[in-house]
Amino acid sequence: MAVCKVSIHAAGSEKTVEIQSGTRLSEMLREAGVPISLPCGGAGRCGKCRVRAEGELSPYDPEELTLLTPEERSAGIRLACRTEVLGDAGVWTRQAENGDIQVDGLRREYQRDSGTGYGVAVDIGTTTVAAALVDLSAGEELASACAANPQGSFGADVISRIERALDGDGEALRLAIRNCIEELLQELCLKAEKAPDEIVAVHLTGNTTMLYLLTGRNVDCLSHAPFVAEERFGQPVEMGFCGAPKAVCILTRCASAFVGGDITAAVIASGMAERRETSLLLDAGTNGEIVLAHDGKLLGASTAAGPALEGAGIYMGMPAVPGAVRRVIFDGGFRLETVDGAPDHGICGSGVIDAMAVLLKTGIVDETGLLLEEGHPFTDRICEVGDSPAFRLGERTVFTQKDIRAVQLAKAAICAGIYTLLHEAGLKPEQVERFYIAGGFGSHIDVSSAAAIGLFPAELAPRAVVLGNAALTGAEMLLQSRELLEKSSALADSMESVELSTSPYFSDRYMESMFFEME
Repeated sequence: MAVCKVSIHAAGSEKTVEIQSGTRLSEMLREAGVPISLPCGGAGRCGKCRVRAEGELSPYDPEELTLLTPEERSAGIRLACRTEVLGDAGVWTRQAENGDIQVDGLRREYQRDSGTGYGVAVDIGTTTVAAALVDLSAGEELASACAANPQGSFGADVISRIERALDGDGEALRLAIRNCIEELLQELCLKAEKAPDEIVAVHLTGNTTMLYLLTGRNVDCLSHAPFVAEERFGQPVEMGFCGAPKAVCILTRCASAFVGGDITAAVIASGMAERRETSLLLDAGTNGEIVLAHDGKLLGASTAAGPALEGAGIYMGMPAVPGAVRRVIFDGGFRLETVDGAPDHGICGSGVIDAMAVLLKTGIVDETGLLLEEGHPFTDRICEVGDSPAFRLGERTVFTQKDIRAVQLAKAAICAGIYTLLHEAGLKPEQVERFYIAGGFGSHIDVSSAAAIGLFPAELAPRAVVLGNAALTGAEMLLQSRELLEKSSALADSMESVELSTSPYFSDRYMESMFFEME
């Protein structure tokens, strides 16, 4: 097989690699250490891996013809996951942008241990990774850092990554997240002007799959029924981070295969397990994780929401960087707020929720999720994107019928999961006294818009308490309190996990929740 030379232009630099003819651009970029987003795992469905390429390349395939406009094809835009290199070529990628990743979280009082040195808390999210450096003697956060999870190039969700690990990419997945953490450790030390050997403890949290992939464990047990995690962590592990060579590393105890350590940490941060009240916690990220506290017991569940609510599965979805639509307001006309007030050229997660709520309020989308092309005063904003009708929100940003369906699937899964936990406990939504919303995405959404699209029962909106990145906050607390660390393991062990995939009630509720309620 012929060897090809490809020049890669990324982040303002250029390098040349040699690859075998027939290699996909996405595979070449990953092996070259160039980050690229593949939310659909390289199936050619999302169109997020756009690059500009020239030279000897495979012809445009049906997926590219569907997802790329004639103008994009004329400009040499290709989908990296569909394009093969057949000879010498050049490729140009957009610089990776992390956007406004949530690091801060609502903090509560707790009893800290007296310690010395510095500790690092790390929250390994499916989409983003956040870390904080803490002075253990003063209990003061000295620096924070964040990054996109590089495992996104293997797929946007845990299922995609489990499949890739089982197909032989487990070591590549492990190295990707490990290298990301090493870079965050280095960044924290530089910001706080501390040496790596001054870090005495690292507490890592994340969902069960993320922790399995980090530690290189076999994920087969997470891939099929009965979905029993053979390892649930909670004990010191040998990680050997160069950025913290003397640190004791602990991974938060997981409750089950799909209710992970990040939720254990979030429950600790909220204090919900210590209060005598009925409360509900929702972390509506790529995986919708839910915990119900009632009558001294904890019920937990996880549902595959997908990346749509964070903008990753949306046609013009993007991180919360300048130009991203973060608010959509209807006051007789459509008004957009963008990050930094820049001209709109895409939409982030909070904007997705607002857009959906406004399209429902104005009757542009009906209760089935159909984007109506006529019968309303805004037909001049209807356009076509590929084979999908779309609504023009701003000068450049459109919201497609496929986007609406993606949001519909995600909100139905989360809402049905909430109702299922309430059903298991014999409760109604109005009996919930406090509703905690955790995670980076949940910190930026408009609660009233989320209720309007049915992301959660409307009765919960007045009781909402936004926690911010509760998983990271909880990990910081566990760094500084042996008592809380012991409680966290006991809490995870006592939590009853509800398997939604085998629940007839969840299935029925999911179908009902697909519909939107109209004003």
